Amino acid sequence: MIPFVTIPAKARGRAAATGTAPMSAGRVSGAVILSTWDFGAAANAAAFARLRSGGTLIDAVEAGGMVPEADPTNHSVGYAGYPDRDGHVTLDAVIMDDAGGVGAVAALENTVHAISVARRVMERTPHTLLVGEGATRFARDQGFPQQSLLTPDSEKAWRDWLKTAKYQPEANSENRITRTPGGALDHDTIGLLARTADGRMAGACTTSGMAFKMRGRVGDSPQVGSGLYVEAGVGGATSTGLGEEVTRVAGSARVVASMRAGATPQQACEEVVRHIAKLRGDAIRGVQVGFLALDTKGNVGAFCLLPGFTYAVTDAQGTTTVLKARSLFQA
Repeated sequence: MIPFVTIPAKARGRAAATGTAPMSAGRVSGAVILSTWDFGAAANAAAFARLRSGGTLIDAVEAGGMVPEADPTNHSVGYAGYPDRDGHVTLDAVIMDDAGGVGAVAALENTVHAISVARRVMERTPHTLLVGEGATRFARDQGFPQQSLLTPDSEKAWRDWLKTAKYQPEANSENRITRTPGGALDHDTIGLLARTADGRMAGACTTSGMAFKMRGRVGDSPQVGSGLYVEAGVGGATSTGLGEEVTRVAGSARVVASMRAGATPQQACEEVVRHIAKLRGDAIRGVQVGFLALDTKGNVGAFCLLPGFTYAVTDAQGTTTVLKARSLFQA
């Protein structure tokens, strides 16, 4: 039995009720929007609404990514994200369609909507990735307002961390972002995948990255093939958890490659997680890594190392279900 919450397409905000349903992760079909974590439900609603109003797939995944980016209670994406160890909030994002369109930014500062800047990189430059000062200057040139991202809550968490100055990832902390953060070291991302009835695909991934990371650290999220990958006629994949472990294996591209070779989305997600576990052994003890996949027919896959990874699925009627992925390890 899998915990879930059903939300109308018009809903905004986070899931507020739970229950049980006999839906098994990996057996979901007919998905239109797919995203990581329970806060993905609100992102899915925005993405679905944009599609319903006539927007493109890129419009939809951008709209979805903008929801957690602007949420002051979410310390793992965008505004109010936890800073690096020097006190700077830096953002990473990527957007991609199945025609080869790609735009990404990394270590972007003082700009709320990194996903929108990534889209501008895709549409208005000959490049696929801008980083650091160059990405921030590009955002200003494109008219994105300058805004401090360090909120009082995030600054307090950083100053509390400085008292111990020791980073230890906390698996699945994203599921608790609506609670008082205290000493929780939230990190991670939201990844979104979307499809139309004819099987066209697009995806987005946006994050403020690992809390209290070394300045200049970039995880998997903005790297095409690691945090996100979409391929025409096959499907797409996105990742979550500790980005360093995803980048070692180009995880999302590996998932899509397995799907191209005939694996189902579920089989493809399981293959890469098992590969990481075999490759890394004791080095990943207590670390969470998970993958979501969506094929062109709307079949969904989800699998992770540790229990607790949740994801949101929206169908063609606009109903969103939050599910818990199956895991390789039990604790």
